Amino acid sequence: MSGNFSRSQSTRKPGVTATSGGVVAAQHALAAEAGAQVLAAGGDAVDAAVAVSFAIGVLEPWMSGPMGGGAMMLWRADEKKPYALHYGMRSSTSLDVSHYPLSGAGKASDLFPWEAVVEDRNVTGASSIAVPGTVAGAAEAHRRFGKLPWRDLLQPAIAHAKTGMHVDWYAALIIASSARELAKDKDAAALFLEDGQWPKVFGWTALSDIRLDQSGHAATLERLAEAGAEDFYTGDIGAALIKDVTDKGGFLTAEDMASYRAEWQNPLHIPYNGANIWAVPTLTAGPTLAHAMSHWQSAYTPSTAPEGTSFAAMAEAMRAAYEDRLTNMGDHESAKAPGCTTHFSIVDKDGNMVAMTQTLLSIFGSRTLSPSTGLMMNNGIMWFDPEQGKPNSLAPGKRCLMNVCPVIGEKGERRFALGASGGRKIMPAVGQISSFLLDYGMSMQDAIEAPRIDVSGGDTIVADERLSDDVNDALSARWSLATAKRMPFPYAFACPAGVLRDGSTNSGTTETFSPWGDGIAEVRD
Repeated sequence: MSGNFSRSQSTRKPGVTATSGGVVAAQHALAAEAGAQVLAAGGDAVDAAVAVSFAIGVLEPWMSGPMGGGAMMLWRADEKKPYALHYGMRSSTSLDVSHYPLSGAGKASDLFPWEAVVEDRNVTGASSIAVPGTVAGAAEAHRRFGKLPWRDLLQPAIAHAKTGMHVDWYAALIIASSARELAKDKDAAALFLEDGQWPKVFGWTALSDIRLDQSGHAATLERLAEAGAEDFYTGDIGAALIKDVTDKGGFLTAEDMASYRAEWQNPLHIPYNGANIWAVPTLTAGPTLAHAMSHWQSAYTPSTAPEGTSFAAMAEAMRAAYEDRLTNMGDHESAKAPGCTTHFSIVDKDGNMVAMTQTLLSIFGSRTLSPSTGLMMNNGIMWFDPEQGKPNSLAPGKRCLMNVCPVIGEKGERRFALGASGGRKIMPAVGQISSFLLDYGMSMQDAIEAPRIDVSGGDTIVADERLSDDVNDALSARWSLATAKRMPFPYAFACPAGVLRDGSTNSGTTETFSPWGDGIAEVRD
């Protein structure tokens, strides 16, 4: 329902096009600019991804950061070959399952409707922290394909951390939404709240310049730039993280950190209507995407534009794919969960591409901050079902199942890198946008702005209120249907970011209503 909001207001985000350089599309414009500057300095798409990864961890600290995890898809133009890299979080080998007894109080209140655990120990606080993978993922991609020095790629993030993230109206809104939980950890409260209790107030003037004190984060990044990524796992940074996590009651050991490895995997190939899509194959939403798209391509023949028949076929296939996921993979994330991830997509002048997704899991992760490093910490333990005997039950030394879904797609001379944030809403968005690009030849801007539906495991299908009566009638004839308005907050649908290469022309953009997200083109002197 639109409720109080304007019926006539129109919002448009034109995206960006480059005929001689690369493009970065990210959920924060300053992070995208950092990546574009790396491209202009002669960097590869992977170099730009490293810069964006660390910069956006500073600029959007509630979504991702070095203490998170994720996955990426890459395209290497000279090889004409996709690569998949998995750097998801993992439970500690020292984790004590008995520390998470069921409370008998019903379902947990955050992203997943698991049975509630005493004191929400798997949701918030240090005992919800898993072994992080983002730094290992960025470092492994850079080791294999990077061109510029590692230390140089962290400089934009260091500069932003020293300045401190600007608390504008959107940041203040996000912080306020989690203030109650942040107040429970004195270190997180000191960073994000006033007097340990109240959200930082941005003021009602355009000249307000309230900033977070991210000096601790900056110092950690400086150490990481000089000592290298291995310091995060086996050096001073790693030792500091282990101490902070264990001091606060969590499970993290030197063995956990030293043994962590990002994993190259054979990409999951999804043939689709004469085109190709590649996704990360395991413990992501890639297999669920393959299930959905393989079914809906056989259910209808694309016409000149998406219409009722096509949306009904998509809905039926996505419902079946999620039923299989919920039964066999153990993902029971709530369809009502807020987006709490970040995604960015990059293409360089040579056509190399990166689709990279990283997350802390919940918004603000565990709502716990490492005082020695200034880093917000994940709550990856919440990805596991606390009940034993289930497909995704909590156990020591176990990989987390994620909803991330970065993809590379191609048809003829057109190739794209795409992904999104938004929990279970990610896969339906990636699938539909891919269809819009491949079946209807849309531009990346038009494909991301086009109205779509969300079918992510709940009983009700949610449809963009801009969809036609023909589409709504086709959907409501078979399923419970609700309509929603696309807004900056909260998101009824996932928040995508994508780049497209058509011949030698690159373009890119992000979710129209993302107030910070943008596509930025490389500018050479």
